[in-house]
Amino acid sequence: MIEAVMLWNEPNNKSHWDPVLDPDWFLFSEMVKDAGHAIRAVNPALPRVLGGISPIDPHFIRRMEGQGVLAAVDAVAVHGFPLDWNLWPIHAWPEKIEEIRAVTGLPVWVSEVGVSSFGAEEVQAWGCERTAELLKGRAPRIHWYSLYDLPREWEATTRHKEAEGSSYYRHFHMGLLRQDGTPKLALDAFARHAPDLGLCQWFHFEDHRLDEAVAWMRRLGVTYLRTGLSWADSFRPNALDWFDRQMEALADFDVTVTFCFTPEHRGIAPHHTSAPLVREEFAEFCAAMVRRYAPGQTVAADAGEIMLQGAL
Repeated sequence: MIEAVMLWNEPNNKSHWDPVLDPDWFLFSEMVKDAGHAIRAVNPALPRVLGGISPIDPHFIRRMEGQGVLAAVDAVAVHGFPLDWNLWPIHAWPEKIEEIRAVTGLPVWVSEVGVSSFGAEEVQAWGCERTAELLKGRAPRIHWYSLYDLPREWEATTRHKEAEGSSYYRHFHMGLLRQDGTPKLALDAFARHAPDLGLCQWFHFEDHRLDEAVAWMRRLGVTYLRTGLSWADSFRPNALDWFDRQMEALADFDVTVTFCFTPEHRGIAPHHTSAPLVREEFAEFCAAMVRRYAPGQTVAADAGEIMLQGAL
């Protein structure tokens, strides 16, 4: 069910990793290395991707290499939103990718790219077309963020809030579909470039949009998707039932699963951005999810042998 795993999300962004608790990313580096090795032990063939960085910063990638992280992953990833949040023009996309290629020999994925319709739907539609023109053929994976607008009653995963003008509110307008499921102008633009473009769609716990999202992705010709399995959600009642339902619904797609979000009671601070109290627990979660949804050939063969012996 999984074609790749991503270890964390935007680790160099304070909305996803607390730099006060871990200013040198030492704890993060040790956590990711543990997780990378644990995943490799379960499924040696499963690609491991370092969580997409935002901002795109070659110095951060050099830091990760110096701290041994790149030896525990098979690719790195970047996130970019030049028409909404980044301080560079959309036409700089090729240069931004080359900045990262210049400091690592690993493949560079674009695991989130998007344009909000906050100002105008026409801007989003143009941005989708131009993004496809600039990125197709330059990265092994290009995940457009996202299929759905973020529901207004939900909170955006950011610490910035209203401190940066319209920035916070743009989070709610990134979808090709509105909150009620009706299409925006950019939907047709995206469809013209699928399956070269994939999607990034985060599903909340027991998300009511899951089945409808699958139907839309099939209709659009999407073949690959990035989503997440939340370490924090794994402590909810019936968590495995939800994880199973989500992964079964997405079984027809090539899925990159992002493992992230620290459970409040397992963090140094009670927040999803916190470094964990026991970093090995994140590795154990990652290994358990891979064992469940993308077991290696050895694990699968052992399971089959046990079943055969039981039948005899």
